[in-house]
Amino acid sequence: MNPLVQFAAEEAENPLIPPWPEVVIGLLAFVIVFGFLTKKLLPNINKVLEQRREAIEGGIEQADAAKIEAESVLEQYKAQLAEARHEAARLRQEATEQGTAIIQEMKAEGQRQREEIIAAGHAQIEADRKAAAAALRQDVGKLATDLAGKLVGESLEDHARQSRTIDRFLEGLEDSASKAEATR
Repeated sequence: MNPLVQFAAEEAENPLIPPWPEVVIGLLAFVIVFGFLTKKLLPNINKVLEQRREAIEGGIEQADAAKIEAESVLEQYKAQLAEARHEAARLRQEATEQGTAIIQEMKAEGQRQREEIIAAGHAQIEADRKAAAAALRQDVGKLATDLAGKLVGESLEDHARQSRTIDRFLEGLEDSASKAEATR
């Protein structure tokens, strides 16, 4: 054939419209592939998509549950922290009160011991004064008796007589000392 005739025959056919046998074969192949995909592949794809959807929804539910639990734990923690702060303040107050009570108790104990020491000192001074007065009375009495014996010229060795003489002498001294203090 002549190349021009052949070119004219080809121009008569529309290049956008395929020949009918190819269209039928293409449609038949499409239906077979579509049927295979629908029967075999599509259920597996739907199954995988359903599993993913359930996993995502389960993950969201778990995340919501975890968030609620975390908020609950946070509230419990805040409540425990507030309670611990309150307890610490109470313990601090108790410690302050106990410290004050111990200080007061120690002051009272110190005051009591001071008074006991002072009373013991006064008692010791009084005992020493009495012992000194007795020793002085005895020494002064002996000296007075010796002096009186020398003045009188006789011995005053009699103990009862000595005792009475000493008592009279000391009473006279005490009277004169009290009169001297009264005139001041």
